[in-house]
Amino acid sequence: MELVRLKIFFTTTNVVVFLFTYFNIFCYDLLMFPEKIIFVGVLINFVCTIWYIRGIFYSGTKPNLVSWFIWTLAPFIGVFLQLKAGAGLSTLSVFMAGFGPLLVLLFSIFNRNAYWKITRFDVICGLISLLALVLYIFTHKLGISILFAIASDGLAAIPTIKKSWNFPETETSAIYFSGLISNILSLLIIKNWIFSIYSFNVYLIIINIIIIFTIYRKRIFKKVI
Repeated sequence: MELVRLKIFFTTTNVVVFLFTYFNIFCYDLLMFPEKIIFVGVLINFVCTIWYIRGIFYSGTKPNLVSWFIWTLAPFIGVFLQLKAGAGLSTLSVFMAGFGPLLVLLFSIFNRNAYWKITRFDVICGLISLLALVLYIFTHKLGISILFAIASDGLAAIPTIKKSWNFPETETSAIYFSGLISNILSLLIIKNWIFSIYSFNVYLIIINIIIIFTIYRKRIFKKVI
């Protein structure tokens, strides 16, 4: 009887181990997306950028130029450092994080009534952000450089977060959702998981979630109440 129980135990254990092993293999294959999927994220990002620009002219969207100016600079330098660290197509989402704001910035300048009035607080955030960007450029260690880049980009986001918190109707969320999707896809195709490669993507995911929350917080809490 005892021998039968032992056989049942080992048989059950082997089945569990077998199923667990193949479940892990299945999940790994499921999560390892082909690199070309990043182009889907890039396309979504580009379309949503055009939608944001449309909002500037027709829907009352008013970008904060301090944020969008720094958001144009920091990601482009980030792409350079990521490529230097050995990153591949995952850098495309970071590139779009700079290219999209560049388009927004250009179209906003051509429409004087389109951008948000810049305050002293915005200028202070912008200057500190630029200082972080300068430190970022002249730091020779990749990991520390990326941290300065993230700090620069994050400080630049503060004026937009503040504006979105108080006046959510002046923002269009589509571009932030596209940034979220694009950077999640980027993480799924990274093969070499080192800080200097994945950190900027993780940061962009977090900052997009924060801005999306500030845009929708009044609607969320209104429904809850």
